[in-house]
Amino acid sequence: MEVKAGYKQTEVGVIPSDWEVHNLLRNSILKARIGWQGLTTAEYLTIGDYFLVTGTDFSNGKINWETCFYVSKYRYSQDKYIQLHESDILITKDGTIGKIAFIDKLPRLATLNSGVFVIRPKENAYLPLFFFYVLNSIFFHNFLNKLVAGSTINHLYQKDFNSFNFPLPSAVSEQAAIATALLDTDAFISSLEKLIVKKKMIKQGAMQELLKPKKGWEVKKLGECLLKNPDYGINAAAVDFDDTLPTYLRITDISDNGKYLHANKVSVNNVNSDSYYLDEGDIVFARTGASVGKTYLYDKNDGKLVFAGFLIRLRSNPKILFYKYLFYITQTKAYWSWVLANSMRSGQPGINSNEYKSYEISLPNLTEQKRIANILADMDSEINALETKLEKYKMIKLGMMQELLTGRIRLI
Repeated sequence: MEVKAGYKQTEVGVIPSDWEVHNLLRNSILKARIGWQGLTTAEYLTIGDYFLVTGTDFSNGKINWETCFYVSKYRYSQDKYIQLHESDILITKDGTIGKIAFIDKLPRLATLNSGVFVIRPKENAYLPLFFFYVLNSIFFHNFLNKLVAGSTINHLYQKDFNSFNFPLPSAVSEQAAIATALLDTDAFISSLEKLIVKKKMIKQGAMQELLKPKKGWEVKKLGECLLKNPDYGINAAAVDFDDTLPTYLRITDISDNGKYLHANKVSVNNVNSDSYYLDEGDIVFARTGASVGKTYLYDKNDGKLVFAGFLIRLRSNPKILFYKYLFYITQTKAYWSWVLANSMRSGQPGINSNEYKSYEISLPNLTEQKRIANILADMDSEINALETKLEKYKMIKLGMMQELLTGRIRLI
């Protein structure tokens, strides 16, 4: 394959002519707490002056200092090579291997437990933040996947990094430009994540307030508010997804916040009647297992769905109960307290249709039910739009990394 002008073919692929290929071990110092030091969990302290960083403290490429344990001054001072500094890169080498974190700030002195490597450049061979993004790229992910393929490995050794080579701009200024562009993208993604959390908390507070029983509201059993008795789904084996067959809705296809999960879509080819298809206004309840009580309000945008046997379908009487109002009731703390109290029995947790029918709900008039439900639905729409935007920018970032870290796009 012809390489265009200004680029060259290397063992890591085509890169700019003025870039180099570096090796992780040759250009880095890797240190970890060595075995003879014998640090045990009994020495993990809940208060202290010296942080102990473990693999469980890694969160979105950073260290969550709030979850860190502490160690004594003796343990901190014992090994100067694993005393952490700003711009250190950390990688987990035990358990869940290959998690990466960058030390952008150090609230207090910190050291490592035995399950984490600290990586530092030799003689300023590269900009640490640039290399952090290399380790978060598809290049390193593919390297790790090949390393563990077909084995039960749950440990990384220094020698494992012998063969990891990566492209590196010769100019530190270009490394900095690439790292800054990706850091800015991360900052934007983080701001979206924080905004989504904030919006969800606002919605939760609004839901608790709007659905709280008020003067003049009527208390009814859910069974009094239905068009017909609850019915159970079909008991049939799932098959590989086929768009000529109905899509099968199982408990595992419903998220904790009541959304249909498209990721592992399957079909069903044993439908005896149309009665198992969900229709507008239908709500299904998980009736057994660890997810008992979880609900899904059918959305026609999810396509034609047939519901499975471990789900119960309820259809509300539109003259008494607005179906969206009922769905939001099932998202409240009061509802989940009821589920917990009524599902705990010998054997597997479960709630049957008669128990659901006995659940008491407080109802305003239909106009007020719709007003409340529409307010909460508008909040959900805003949150969904933000989540869609978040996923879009995560994909954009992956594309940026692929282009910037190979030099296909140059920033200087």
